[in-house]
Amino acid sequence: MNQQRRDMLRFSAVMGLAVAAGLIKPEEARAAQVEWNKAAFATKSVDDTVKALGGTKASPSDLVVLTAPDIAENGAVVPVAVTSKAPNTQSIAILIEKNPNTLAAAFDIPDGTEPSVTTRVKMGQTSKVYALVKADNKYLVAEKEIKVTLGGCGG
Repeated sequence: MNQQRRDMLRFSAVMGLAVAAGLIKPEEARAAQVEWNKAAFATKSVDDTVKALGGTKASPSDLVVLTAPDIAENGAVVPVAVTSKAPNTQSIAILIEKNPNTLAAAFDIPDGTEPSVTTRVKMGQTSKVYALVKADNKYLVAEKEIKVTLGGCGG
């Protein structure tokens, strides 16, 4: 079974449990599945990812702060944090140039929420990592190369 199918089955199971527990309504669970941007997660380059997310190009900006180690000893668990200083931040995405799928994570930022995310990503090899921020319907980006000594994607 491929990874995308496994992820969708896992997501569906979690949504089913949330509905059964009365935490969300069935309509909300279905809406959550529809909002997943399958095309964006299937992209193979930074430019393609920006286009799949609805933009035309991303501009380098010091309003985007990408925090990650210079060297990751284990590519399976690389800590990455992104903070946006741009007003009206709408979303934050993390892209990894040399991974099989460039888009590693995407987060919607609701109004009134601090535009900051922290997560761990998998990296198969040394690569540039990009923090992509959508603010006022414009895309801003920061990048950093992370050296991986032990690959996390089967390497």
